This record gives sequence, structure tokens and C-alpha cells, in this order.
Amino acid sequence: GWAGEGPGASGKNRHVCHAAAQLEMGSLWEEFNRLGTEMIVTKAGRRMFPTFQVKLSGLDPLADYVLLMDFIPLDDKRYRYAFHSSSWLAAGRAEPAAPGRIHFHPDSPAKGAQWMRQIVSFDKLKLTNNLLDDNGHIILNSMHRYQPRFHVVFVDPRRDSERFAHQNFKSFSFPETQFMAVTAYQNHRITQLKIASNPFAKGFRDGDPET
Repeated sequence: GWAGEGPGASGKNRHVCHAAAQLEMGSLWEEFNRLGTEMIVTKAGRRMFPTFQVKLSGLDPLADYVLLMDFIPLDDKRYRYAFHSSSWLAAGRAEPAAPGRIHFHPDSPAKGAQWMRQIVSFDKLKLTNNLLDDNGHIILNSMHRYQPRFHVVFVDPRRDSERFAHQNFKSFSFPETQFMAVTAYQNHRITQLKIASNPFAKGFRDGDPET
């Protein structure tokens, strides 16, 4: 469905207060979410699947906007996967949070009309577990749970625009996009669903997915 911030959005700039975002491929996200979504993190950086994509409405067609994403820990726990029960178990306190990074959509800034014309895809975003990453990838701790967040930021032309920074953005979270960061898939049903639904994984479908 459509997501918004709820009642807190009333103090927002008129250029963002009506912004709405609809998650694309919602049914696929739901399918993964029911199984417990896992996203691979690697040293070199790995793209997300499903890809985070949204359809925007309610922007000012003539105003400039920057779109970005960040990822916040869902809790203060580290997890392990129990194969005998096919479930995730808390395994202690979370490791210190990795440096909080923001991924800017590469088309930013752009007019509201452009953003609303087509589906906005964050297909360039990559997840890494390399704390020293210098490629701008999102750094996450493996075996920790995360919530992706999406932000629409109005590019305020006023000279003192930083005074209004808190009014110039609107944030969206879709609970069905929560995931566990892993270096290898733990739940074999997640592996099967990724292979079945990811067009880039078709090479795996005919043979052994582990090769």
C-alpha cells in the first residue's frame, strides 16, 4: 500500500507534505517477508533482491527533489539461524553499529515531474560488510536485522534553507522490506525463492544453486 509518516507530517513544507510512496513488487516482498527475508552482504558489495522500488505521487512537478535511502537496525541483537527449527534466534547483543551511510539516488536532484513519471528504482545500491569500504556502499553487520528507509527531500532554494531542513523531507518505511543481513543464505526456502524470482539468477535454475 501507500506509506506515509502519519500525523507527524503536518509541520512539513507544502512541497513534501502531500508526498506519497507506493512500494513496487509488494506481493514479492510479502512472500519473502513471510519466510524471513535475507539479504547478502559481501566485501565487494551486493545488490538487493528484491530491488527497492517505489512509485511516487504528490510531489510538486516543478520543484527539485533529492531521493535517498538509509538502513536502521531493528533491534540491539545479533542473531543465529537454528537449522533444526528453521528459525532465527537471538544470540547476544548487537555489534557496534556500522557507520551510518546514506545512498543518494543517482538521478538526484530532479524535478518532481520526473520522479513521478516512472518507477524509482534503487538498483545501484549495494550492501557490504566491509567497515573500511570506500565505494560508498551501505555498511551493515551480518546476522543483524535492518529496516530500509526511503526519504524524499525538497531542495529548498532559500538562502537559509538549513533552518528549515526538518520541514523539507518526508520519510517512508515499509515493514515488509525488513531483512536479516547474511554472508550466505541460511533458510533454503529464501534461496529457492530468490532463484525462482530473480531474472539474474536464471543460471542457477538449471543446476546446483551452490555452485
